[in-house]
Amino acid sequence: MIRVAIIGYGYMGEIRRRVVEEHPELKLTMVCESNPKKLTGTYSFSVVRDPREVISSDVDLVFVCTPNNLIPGLTIECLKRGKHVFCEKPPGRCLQDIVDIREQEKKSPASKLMFGFNHRYHPGILRAKSLVASRRLGDVLWVRGLYGKSGGKSFRDSWRNSQEVSGGGILLDQGIHMLDLFRLFCGDFEEIKAFTSNSYWGFEGEDNAVVILKNSKNQNAMLHSSATFWKHRFQIDLGLEKGYVTVKGLLSKSGSYGRETLVVGRQQFEDEADAVGNPSEEITYFDKDLSWESEVNVIVKAILEDTPVKESSSEDAFKVMQINDKANSESRKGS
Repeated sequence: MIRVAIIGYGYMGEIRRRVVEEHPELKLTMVCESNPKKLTGTYSFSVVRDPREVISSDVDLVFVCTPNNLIPGLTIECLKRGKHVFCEKPPGRCLQDIVDIREQEKKSPASKLMFGFNHRYHPGILRAKSLVASRRLGDVLWVRGLYGKSGGKSFRDSWRNSQEVSGGGILLDQGIHMLDLFRLFCGDFEEIKAFTSNSYWGFEGEDNAVVILKNSKNQNAMLHSSATFWKHRFQIDLGLEKGYVTVKGLLSKSGSYGRETLVVGRQQFEDEADAVGNPSEEITYFDKDLSWESEVNVIVKAILEDTPVKESSSEDAFKVMQINDKANSESRKGS
């Protein structure tokens, strides 16, 4: 059994606890939380308030589920002690944070390190990825993504909107997931243009971000991440040579993003389609989200088989933080 500790028992800490306790290869032995009253009911693991007790313990794998400002230090200290680390996204507040983490990762070759880009493992995305890989619809020509929040009365007070704690705005909070998916479908991007604004909420970080990307294969991608959609919204569109693929809605704990749906349309010109400009579509609905379990299985397999983490790796985290950094730089140039 792989002995597990969780640092931080907020929204993500609760999810990680459920997945760990249900996993046959994992045993939760410790939870670190500054406010132990968050843990209710009975439990068999120990509860501590100081992360140093986790770092000095004999646990094998640590889930770091803290706000962004604490992630780099805790991850680095765990790696120094030879522990495996599963770290929530983003990997800190800025590009330098993931650079520092990767430097320690190189010094700790026996430790496995993975980041929580669980959107890669959502059923709609997995089906879309399989379809694209089959090349039945040809090559990807372009990608477009929408990802945003509804806001709300308590939104302004969230630590995610504090520059000191989070390091960024909606692009770093949610947009980074979509940037990771862009890379999943298209690889790396060389050209980046971005525009950010803070027209409503008055945060230090952006409440809207538009990012335009282009790679060496001449594939274009565009992201709009927003805290002023006034509804929870997730959608990624892929245009291919012989059709298109759309994943919209997102299975989540609250269900507020709508039912996860895959739409596949095949190229039909006006003289072929039953309705002008509207080709036939295939629609698939998904009701079961195994993304949390699937991504944890990746690091468990890497630990048990002593193989590299190839999905949601530190390289993937570095690449999206690079895009985020360049996007912020580009946005400042235009202001």
